Amino acid sequence: MQTEGDSRDSWISQTLIRLSASSFRAGFALSARDRAYARSKGRATIERHARELLRGRVGDAWPAKDGRQTPFRGHPVFTAQHATATCCRGCIEKWHHIPRGTELSDEQLDRLADLVMAWIEEDLASHPA
Repeated sequence: MQTEGDSRDSWISQTLIRLSASSFRAGFALSARDRAYARSKGRATIERHARELLRGRVGDAWPAKDGRQTPFRGHPVFTAQHATATCCRGCIEKWHHIPRGTELSDEQLDRLADLVMAWIEEDLASHPA
């Protein structure tokens, strides 16, 4: 029997594979500074930041400055958002099939935050301290 966690893990794995086929998305990596920051703050803090940043920057039906609201650097979550196509509602619609014009639900935000965290964890694992 497949559990919700298994389903989510499978979705994350499949989505990361699909995103890696895009040369643009695959070109992102955390900077040494962002890796050090993520490691010093710990997973729980970075995960909280991911949920807060996603809610605040792309959670609304029509976010302010949509398409330009997520910086390319300055926080590990920002880089991960671009790598995972969670940076704006246009990318979320294209890659994750969540249409613009409706506020993201808590479940959708949790799913996207889990994807962001999985990408960050993969980057940290591939670049040991």
